[in-house]
Amino acid sequence: MRWNGRRSDNVEDARGGGGGKMVMGGGIGALVIGLIVYLLGGDPSQVMQGAGSGGGQEKTASEKQQEDILVDRTSQVLAYTEEVWDSLFRVNGLTYQKPVLQVFDFQTSSGCGNAGSSMGPFYCPLDNKVYMDLSFFRDMEKQFGVAGDFPLAYVIAHEIGHHVQNQLGISGKAQQYMQQVSKTEANQMSVKLELQADFFAGVWAHHAHRMYHILEEGDIQEALNAASSVGDDRLQQQSQGRVVPDAFTHGTSEQRMRWFRKGFTTGDMNQGNTFEARDL
Repeated sequence: MRWNGRRSDNVEDARGGGGGKMVMGGGIGALVIGLIVYLLGGDPSQVMQGAGSGGGQEKTASEKQQEDILVDRTSQVLAYTEEVWDSLFRVNGLTYQKPVLQVFDFQTSSGCGNAGSSMGPFYCPLDNKVYMDLSFFRDMEKQFGVAGDFPLAYVIAHEIGHHVQNQLGISGKAQQYMQQVSKTEANQMSVKLELQADFFAGVWAHHAHRMYHILEEGDIQEALNAASSVGDDRLQQQSQGRVVPDAFTHGTSEQRMRWFRKGFTTGDMNQGNTFEARDL
């Protein structure tokens, strides 16, 4: 990815600040749990309780330096999302409200409740903020071999996709529906929300490249690799040795890649109606 230097004013660097009192305990498999829920749509407070805080171990000088670079790149990606979605909203006669992205380490407090680093990146619709502990990307590379600089952009673009859903009133309607149906039906709705956020991430990449020429060879493949690594089928197989489709909340690896690719290919935010798609 090409880093052109424009940075957002809406990044909060809360590293080292403690982020508030934690009441959650850690446990084996926290990374897997975090990967399953890290792209959570709707209200993350439903899964906040019981998530680990990430252990709070001291970071090395090298890790701190790497995170400083990631914070800078996060600010640049966020700036690109602001430009793209502001433009797309204006074309559709709407006003885009810029979200805040908070970078934290180990633990933080959000409008949706307390969170630890094992949660991974998430969007809270109650305060319109994205939260990220950057150690997630280091763990993602170690555990799943997801390398390169574009996975960072993909993850941020996906979380901003949830913000777009919130701005358009999509996530609120979906949450109301999910509270009235069975767990299986609620999971199916969650999958549709997540796949649409993947689609919106692809739409963003399409327009960000058209406007700023940010993509380099291999970037889209890196995004597809990241999407594949967090497919429900792959995560379930790795964590429990079997796949349970009724428990899917984010979609399969194939679905996540396909919807991101569709968004990137079309660049049309109106072609991502996963809720009425015959074939997800």
